[in-house]
Amino acid sequence: MHIDELIKKSRAGDVLSREELVYLLSLAPDSAETYTVMAEATRFSKELSGGKAEVHAQFAINLAPCGCNCLFCSFAKINGIFSVATELMPEQAVAYARQFESDGANAVFIMSTAKYPFERFIEMSREVRKNLKPETTLIANVGDQSHKNAIRLKEAGFSGVYHAVRLREGKDTSLSVEKRKQSISNFKEAGLEVGTCVEPVGPEHTNEELAEMIEFTASFDPSYSGAARRIPIPGTEIAKRGVINEMRMAQIVAVTRLGMPRSVMGNCTHEPCTLGAIAGANLFWAEVGANPRDIEEKTEQGRGETVSSCKSIFQESNWDIWSSPSRYYNGIK
Repeated sequence: MHIDELIKKSRAGDVLSREELVYLLSLAPDSAETYTVMAEATRFSKELSGGKAEVHAQFAINLAPCGCNCLFCSFAKINGIFSVATELMPEQAVAYARQFESDGANAVFIMSTAKYPFERFIEMSREVRKNLKPETTLIANVGDQSHKNAIRLKEAGFSGVYHAVRLREGKDTSLSVEKRKQSISNFKEAGLEVGTCVEPVGPEHTNEELAEMIEFTASFDPSYSGAARRIPIPGTEIAKRGVINEMRMAQIVAVTRLGMPRSVMGNCTHEPCTLGAIAGANLFWAEVGANPRDIEEKTEQGRGETVSSCKSIFQESNWDIWSSPSRYYNGIK
């Protein structure tokens, strides 16, 4: 197996096999071969997106200890980070969304914890939707949903959702892999576009696990895939496993790009960083409110980036910025 042959295969429009993905992931992150892969992933991303990256922005409408107990999440009841449930008033949600719109975010995400009442989520979302410009792209980041609820999200004005089968789902979480996959099918059948990611990557995840997840994300033709490293929550058991560095993260982002079909324009990483951008990422997120990777109640006072800072990171990495509603979620090629 040779790196030039794999790049030639990718340029011909062929998706790399799991064995080939494992090979690329097994290269040393700082090797000449990996730099070649990163350069090709960036070339590929820029070809598909016209050299223009997107910045999406997310706010959380609630914060609560969550019984799903995803070990990597600051909301997990088992981690004991947050003990009091809070939620935004409708006017606060509208203010966050309108600020993102004003800042030039290409899409606005509304996130809730997995067990937040769905009726309240719909009610809040309708209020946000009617206070935004008609062309502003609105995306939901919610727990697993039935087909009926997926349709209701579409009717409430959402263009798409973010949903992922996380690495070691069902082991590091109490959630079902099959239910996660069924939710993705439900969203797509309801006419919602689905963005996803290989996440949250830790040093314990094998190249075979990563390659399998890259293949899965490619299998349902998402709006974007990509990769995100796990941010350790201080004091938790899973934090003892450590964290991969940004160089390794950039390698996985690049390999994920080469593992996607040409129909997938977007390639994300989180948290925003120049190494991700020069490895083929063309999507970052700004965040306010609660954040599952942060111990601050308001991530804008902690880890959260702004729309402006995300744009700056892309510009420092020689990307231009798309200035209209998201192409990833609106089928604009």
